[in-house]
Amino acid sequence: MKHKLTSGQLLRTMNISEMVLHNNSDNSSFNCTIDAFKQAIYPVVYLFIFFLGAVGNSLSIYVFFQPSQRKTSVNIYMQNLAVSDLMFVSTLPFRASYYLLGSHWIFGDIACRIMTYALYVNMYCSIYFLTVLSVVRFTAIVYPFKRWKVTNMKYAKITCAMIWVFVLAASSPLFCKQIAGFNNPEKCLDLHPESTDILLMLNSVVLAVGFTMPFCTIIICYVFAIRALLKSRTPQRRRTVSHKKALSTIIITLILFLLCFLPYHVLRTVHLILGSCSQNNLSVHKALVVTLCLAAMNSCLDPVLYYFAAENFKARIRSLYRR
Repeated sequence: MKHKLTSGQLLRTMNISEMVLHNNSDNSSFNCTIDAFKQAIYPVVYLFIFFLGAVGNSLSIYVFFQPSQRKTSVNIYMQNLAVSDLMFVSTLPFRASYYLLGSHWIFGDIACRIMTYALYVNMYCSIYFLTVLSVVRFTAIVYPFKRWKVTNMKYAKITCAMIWVFVLAASSPLFCKQIAGFNNPEKCLDLHPESTDILLMLNSVVLAVGFTMPFCTIIICYVFAIRALLKSRTPQRRRTVSHKKALSTIIITLILFLLCFLPYHVLRTVHLILGSCSQNNLSVHKALVVTLCLAAMNSCLDPVLYYFAAENFKARIRSLYRR
């Protein structure tokens, strides 16, 4: 009898062990579901952005650097934005290949760090260049007869240089291996499981300086520009001609922020607060994947801004098309 009882206990223990193993298997399968979602979404989106962004930004840079192209502070800011976008889209085939190979990195540790670094350099250079463009256009609407430093050619070049230096330096912590990826050199472009606390602290600073301040600046420019146009006594036709590009710049920039940057910064913050992936926050982690794609898509949407708002850009494009 004693032997049978022991066998029963052993049987129950085995059943419990099987349940634990089954649960672990489910958790492993769950984690793989997140990887599978990334592997289904990222390659398609990244390659789409690469082809569209490479063509759009290469053509934009070609037009901006034409000797006959009008040299203005607005075009200088847009030139730098196009260069930043082209540098970023050139990294997308490497990012796509990582997910096509089943989240397996084959290009080495240094290249992995460069991929992470390039993403955030482009994102925050884009944010700052778009913000300065909105300020320049804002001054053209609200103070049409005043000449501000921000609209000066020399000041525009200095401002662009300062933005590059600041963003390149501020993004340098991403070269740290503990932040850029896993200790395994074959694992890249994913959050290091032990770096969440560091990233949460960095995110708080970046969220304030790199997104919230520029976003609030653009909203203020938009509100006061609309207010100035409504109060303007200039005849409607003349007002449309003189302010069309300025208003287009601010509106398109605001749309880019709302579509590309706002969702990503909100979801990234929520993602870091929640921590590791679990069944309860599965939707948040999947949403973050989608918002990162939207943030990357900014690189192929910026040429739309150039077409409608850059000085003499539309005429040059039409001239090239006729040729």
